[in-house]
Amino acid sequence: MPGKPVPLGFVFRSRAKEEKALADKAQVTDSKQPRDPQAPKGRPTPKRSEAQSQRRSVANTSMTRKDAAKRQREDRRQALERQRQALAGGDERYLPARDKGPVRRFARDWVDSRFNVAEFFLPLAVVILVLSVVRVPAIQNIALLLWLIVIVLIVLDAAVSGFRLKKRLAERFPDQNRRGAVAYALMRSLQMRRLRLPKPQVKRGERP
Repeated sequence: MPGKPVPLGFVFRSRAKEEKALADKAQVTDSKQPRDPQAPKGRPTPKRSEAQSQRRSVANTSMTRKDAAKRQREDRRQALERQRQALAGGDERYLPARDKGPVRRFARDWVDSRFNVAEFFLPLAVVILVLSVVRVPAIQNIALLLWLIVIVLIVLDAAVSGFRLKKRLAERFPDQNRRGAVAYALMRSLQMRRLRLPKPQVKRGERP
């Protein structure tokens, strides 16, 4: 039956061109979908369940809170041990912040190189306390007089020591921060020599 003529191009259209057109259309459709920023390029976007399972696996392999606390306690213990050894040996690297620096070291050495009245306060206080409990008025009066003498000697010695140390620090460290060094030295002078920390590094009479 006669009908409309069929274009030859439709009949003989290349099958490869059709497949190429379908592939281009699918690529355009896929490019419009949002891509997970964590997904690598050139790979399909992972599903939400897969991403969650990956995050859970990473979290499980990381350190737990208990392990982290144990690690912190161990680090703290090691730091305290290093600090204890530094206080005994004078290692500047691990000393507490209040003991670090050449100014504080000089102040310690200056105090340790001399006799201080304040360092004998505790033994004298024990003797005076024993005398004060004796129920003899004369001995109690002597104990009270000794209290006054010890306190006056400590104050005078601290004033002279502080003045001399301040002068030496100004001569030795003119361009460094000397704030608090004199008070630091006077507080050290109140302690008995064998109980001082950091341990004394100079002998008595040996000038720093």
